[in-house]
Amino acid sequence: MEIVEFEPHHAPAFKALNEAWISKYFTLEPKDREVLDDPHGQIVARGGRVFMALKDGVAVGCAALLKMPDGGYEVAKMTVSEDLRGSGLGRLLMQRCIDAGVELGATRLYLETNSSLAPALGLYRAMGFRDLAPAETPYVRADVFMARPY
Repeated sequence: MEIVEFEPHHAPAFKALNEAWISKYFTLEPKDREVLDDPHGQIVARGGRVFMALKDGVAVGCAALLKMPDGGYEVAKMTVSEDLRGSGLGRLLMQRCIDAGVELGATRLYLETNSSLAPALGLYRAMGFRDLAPAETPYVRADVFMARPY
């Protein structure tokens, strides 16, 4: 298993991995489509990063860091293939995001999620994220807001 920086040829896998989990639990929203249809333009070109988890060269997970105006980065579009959930890969992806935040000089990491995703919430809390008051968001499904200061 390796975690690598996003390259343009990863775009279809990034989209497929995220569409799979979002469609299973929720509905794909306009903001999802915007980011999934153009991860390079919507994330990387705007100062963010995308990480792809590869197993034997096949994409099995991903996570993105979107640059925020306040000096923070939003952890977004993080998922692991269903057959690898519980394997520790989500923790490795999140640690890569935390390390990248240090590299980027981030003031904080921020994320939006849903209260029904108990395993994800447990991971975020275990890795230093704390709950915040509700915030304005383009996502209907987002009902939990968290941040991890540096």
